[in-house]
Amino acid sequence: MAFAQEQSFIQIGIKGGSSLNKLNTELADLDDKYALGLHVGGMARLNFGRAYVQGEALFSKRKAALKPQGQTESKLKWNAIDIPVMIGYKIVQQQDMNLRVFGGAVYSYTLNDNLSPLKALKEGIRHFDKSNLQFTGGLGVDINRFSIDLRYERGFSDLSKSFKSKPQAFSIGVGYFIF
Repeated sequence: MAFAQEQSFIQIGIKGGSSLNKLNTELADLDDKYALGLHVGGMARLNFGRAYVQGEALFSKRKAALKPQGQTESKLKWNAIDIPVMIGYKIVQQQDMNLRVFGGAVYSYTLNDNLSPLKALKEGIRHFDKSNLQFTGGLGVDINRFSIDLRYERGFSDLSKSFKSKPQAFSIGVGYFIF
């Protein structure tokens, strides 16, 4: 039985996925590299013909790799609650398949951080800001009740007042609309 997506005004589901996270720094003696993270949570979509609004509540485990010159690479780890709100458009809309583009904002709240690997860059990251606002955009496909998103995120603000570094991530997520 086909899932008539265009006939459902509201869709609610679950999702999970992985991300490549990086902290872009302006320090010449510090190499920042991508590290693998993951996310799980729920999603709700309001459909308005080809347009839609989608909100999500995600628990994210993030990592970023940093390597000071002459030292070994180390990973910063933190957990966060992410609340993306996106507006999208279905470029292709069929009975059981949609191809979508979307963009929006993500509010991220850090639950805890583990910055001990480099002693927080010699205590350079003294005030790891708990709240961060990011923009997001990407492409997605819906097949029946399944949803797959490829997404890019970039922070509007630095993660710390004492350390200039905007978070950046590429992610893939797979979801399933329960109804």
